[in-house]
Amino acid sequence: MKAIVTVVEKLTSEAHIDIPDGLSEPEIRQHIVEQYNSGEMHFDLNIFQADFESISAQIIKDKP
Repeated sequence: MKAIVTVVEKLTSEAHIDIPDGLSEPEIRQHIVEQYNSGEMHFDLNIFQADFESISAQIIKDKP
């Protein structure tokens, strides 16, 4: 007998970016979105946090 196990996790990574001084909160949000969309935001390779969401298994019976 075999099982296919599916684990769902939510991974959180950190990116450190420079934000220009004097921006309002909506402008900061827009700046972050633009950095992300342009590919200029580089995430650390280390995973900052992993939250377990769910686990499931599908049992596959061997054919006789």
